[in-house]
Amino acid sequence: MIHALRARRAILATGAALTAAVVLAGCGRSSDADPAAADVTIDDSPATGTIEFWAGGADGEALKGFLEAFEEENPDVTVNITPIPDSEIDTKVTTAIASGTVPDMTFLYSQTQASMLATEAFAAVPDGLVEPDAFFPNMWEAAQYDGAAHAVPWYTYAQALYYRKDLAEAAGVEAPATWEDWVPFSQAMQAQGAKWGFGLSAEWNQYTAQQFNDFSIQGGGSLISDDLKSWTLDTPENVAAMETLMGLVTGGYASADGPAFLDTTPWFSSGEMASYVTGPWFPGWLDEANGEGWSAEHVGVALEPAGPAGTTSALGGGSLAVFEDGKNTEAAWKLVKWMSEPENQVGWYNTFGNLPAVEAAWDDPVIADDPLLTTIKEAIPLASSVPAVPGWAQVASMLGAEMERAARGQATAAQVLADAQAKADQIGTGVE
Repeated sequence: MIHALRARRAILATGAALTAAVVLAGCGRSSDADPAAADVTIDDSPATGTIEFWAGGADGEALKGFLEAFEEENPDVTVNITPIPDSEIDTKVTTAIASGTVPDMTFLYSQTQASMLATEAFAAVPDGLVEPDAFFPNMWEAAQYDGAAHAVPWYTYAQALYYRKDLAEAAGVEAPATWEDWVPFSQAMQAQGAKWGFGLSAEWNQYTAQQFNDFSIQGGGSLISDDLKSWTLDTPENVAAMETLMGLVTGGYASADGPAFLDTTPWFSSGEMASYVTGPWFPGWLDEANGEGWSAEHVGVALEPAGPAGTTSALGGGSLAVFEDGKNTEAAWKLVKWMSEPENQVGWYNTFGNLPAVEAAWDDPVIADDPLLTTIKEAIPLASSVPAVPGWAQVASMLGAEMERAARGQATAAQVLADAQAKADQIGTGVE
């Protein structure tokens, strides 16, 4: 399924890349330019020339073989893929924008996408290139900038609650459906031998803050104002959400000392933790560690438990974007269109395990017949992104660190969020 480090990388971005994007946002094209692309038409003639394409990590290596089919259909085109380590691609892209030496197209991770598009270095998607309604709506919405789409979703996923269904069946309980179910579910799983009923992302960094973002939305709150100009961390809704999440730790149902991301497989396999919120790569990891078919016997998947405002989870994935100053943008757009066709989205899933951003591709039996993906498809339209502003990375790191005080009983949820609010006000959102 999805490669471990790249999957984690797609959830949240590094602060350095976001900071670079903030600086470059003032160096892009004039905002007076018409963002629409109605006067740009990409015809059906074969693509020609060389397409310079930057892609992160293992995606880039796998794309080399996958795109041979596009080159066969377009014999006068060459796709030159440059694989870039996941930890470096955002910085490399922003550096290229600043120096004016961009490729034709690149992959944008969903959680840095807003900051990258704010550089104004990317062209609006030509009218008629793709059908917007073909994509999951929240992924298409995430590709918007200045009134128009400036990227095309490539793959997507949502997180869900994975739990030890064998322990749940032995205990005679279902997966928790609401916040109120968390404690009795955890108690039942612990009675079956699990040390922890729930595995919190207890790294006390931006990943912990991303998990709290889910709880905030589930509780009817938000970490940021509607206009994205101010942080709203210390609202009553967020205090209640923090009390619920940290209460699982102080109540003895989740550990304040782990698991770290790469420890989740042994913790879950051994029963040290009985449930964990993560992405659709998790069953594959478990089968790799425990043998093919282990997940089918031991793993259940459910939507994250709903709070007062319902359920949500982290939205992940990414998009394809074409640089305004690329040398062969017409051919690049033709490649984007080809990669957006349902059969090619399914082909990429078969090649690399990334789940399609085009909804119709999910009807293919290879995806539709996988019971562990049914809940993921249900979760994607309900999923939410972390605040799509340049200041999120710094605020998230700070907030995650502050949350540890509540988990260890050193401060109340209200105190933690009041202190975090003051610090976040000093950091700002990066949106004027």
